[in-house]
Amino acid sequence: MKPHLSLTLTALLAIAIAACGPAATPQPTPPPAPTATVAPPTQAPTAVPTIAPSATPAAFPMTFTDSLGRTVKINAAPQRIVSLAPSNTEILFAIGAGSRIVGADPYSDYPPEAKSIARIENYPKVNAEVVVALKPDLVLAGGITNPDDVAALNKLGLTVYTIGTPAGIEAIFASIITVGQLTGNSSRAEQVVTGLRDRFQTLTDKVAQAQSRPKVFYEIDDTDPAKPWTAGPGSFTDVLITLAGGQNIGAAGRDQYFQMSLEEIVSQNPDAIIFSHSGYSGRTKEEVLARKGWENIAAIKNGIVFSIDADIVDRPGPRIVDGLEALAKMIHPELFK
Repeated sequence: MKPHLSLTLTALLAIAIAACGPAATPQPTPPPAPTATVAPPTQAPTAVPTIAPSATPAAFPMTFTDSLGRTVKINAAPQRIVSLAPSNTEILFAIGAGSRIVGADPYSDYPPEAKSIARIENYPKVNAEVVVALKPDLVLAGGITNPDDVAALNKLGLTVYTIGTPAGIEAIFASIITVGQLTGNSSRAEQVVTGLRDRFQTLTDKVAQAQSRPKVFYEIDDTDPAKPWTAGPGSFTDVLITLAGGQNIGAAGRDQYFQMSLEEIVSQNPDAIIFSHSGYSGRTKEEVLARKGWENIAAIKNGIVFSIDADIVDRPGPRIVDGLEALAKMIHPELFK
């Protein structure tokens, strides 16, 4: 399996694991004495913050509980931030804290300014030596960051907060609010979320007008074209397809992310095929349309095949509404004329 695919599926499986657990609540509390709790050896359930918006920025120091259940004290608004997940990087830029990022994972490539940030290898483990050398006052880990790496960085005296992989749209909005509070950018974070929530509501209202729910096959990887990877029941991708007014044929599968056989795909006869791997596979719509054995599928017959940027669908950050809108336009183009 390709390294990029391995990381992509790891991220998606992290979403799947997160969706199964009870919600944690990373709310700021009045600052007690500093604590340094080492992360548990296994990934904790994803955090779904329920934080009331504040009209004015909260005063530091503040104490938070992250998605690993760790107590994290922030003494002052961080000025040197390390981001270990692309979604964290995108959130930081969206809320006006991008200029404070001094290091990021190799896949933090959006917005374009992020490409000039110093890189930190994080697969198969985080390069702690590089992180320490950057002298961060806050390290933002992600849902796919190994808890052992979080514990190791914590033992080195670094302040590490894990943003768990959200299990839904509202949880993503809550994560943005949390990052705003962590960085002292609460007001901007709340503005971003208000705008996203308004767009989300407009989209769902439009999709509600649809007269049908087309069947969709969402292809994550086609390394084995006879058994491509897809999104199954309860996956975040499944949720997005449903919100976009489609029926995910993978929802009838056995796992949240799995390989579906060609026979199963033909039997389900999807009305639309959406693939998200062209960024690294180089696959084109024409190549998908020309696949042997696929010619009798409705989506192939009618040319309803689309490529989508995986990053706007898979990254739990401020572009998630862009991803939902893109899916809705592919599944229900008649609603956007």
